[in-house]
Amino acid sequence: MSKMLIVDDEEKIRAVVREYAEFEEFEVTEARDGMEAVTLCRENDYDIIIMDVMMPRLDGYSACKEIKKQKDIPVIMLSARGEEYDKLFGFETGIDDYVVKPFSPRELMARVRAVLARSQAAAQSPAVLQQERQVYGGLEIDLAGREVYVDGVRASMTPKEYDLLFYLVKNKGLALSRDKLLEEVWGYDFFGDDRTVDTHIKMLRGSLGPYRTYIVTLRGMGYKFDPGNESASAARS
Repeated sequence: MSKMLIVDDEEKIRAVVREYAEFEEFEVTEARDGMEAVTLCRENDYDIIIMDVMMPRLDGYSACKEIKKQKDIPVIMLSARGEEYDKLFGFETGIDDYVVKPFSPRELMARVRAVLARSQAAAQSPAVLQQERQVYGGLEIDLAGREVYVDGVRASMTPKEYDLLFYLVKNKGLALSRDKLLEEVWGYDFFGDDRTVDTHIKMLRGSLGPYRTYIVTLRGMGYKFDPGNESASAARS
């Protein structure tokens, strides 16, 4: 039975999420604020955390950072704010998904299943990771070690940036639609939002610095990883 920690200072929201989670046979624990969540995670193991942003004592972002220092537990953040800046800030703290209030409990549970599926797949460490290290000029990508180096300096990236870059690299030269990226990288399609992909592409390009042009925008469709395209070559010359 998977274990879920629900963190929200609103009792009604905790009750709704608990009802749907227990219906899907999750073992549920509740916390009323970020401080309590950090303490619970130190003492227990959870498969996933549903956490609100605005809470007393310790907000969701701060709590997430503290938890991630000790344990790699997937986190879905709940927030009444849906602006791109807020989502970017959340993903930069290491969260796995961002759900805007008011939300559909059914959609939330679909996202929970998708996040857990990705987490479990990553933990299985598949034997075949294609070439373990790929080098494109000054950009080095270690698929097995989940490390990226830009001109010899290790890039600081969020887990989702790694996932997105690795999928693009493994499908180098192929045109990938936003829906395809949502399905393969995020694990869902119907509940996805094109802006989720665009937001992460923006973050990823920022992390790649001078090699940002290796990720090519296909207008009206999606993206592809093409280190040999003319604009990329021009940018490096």
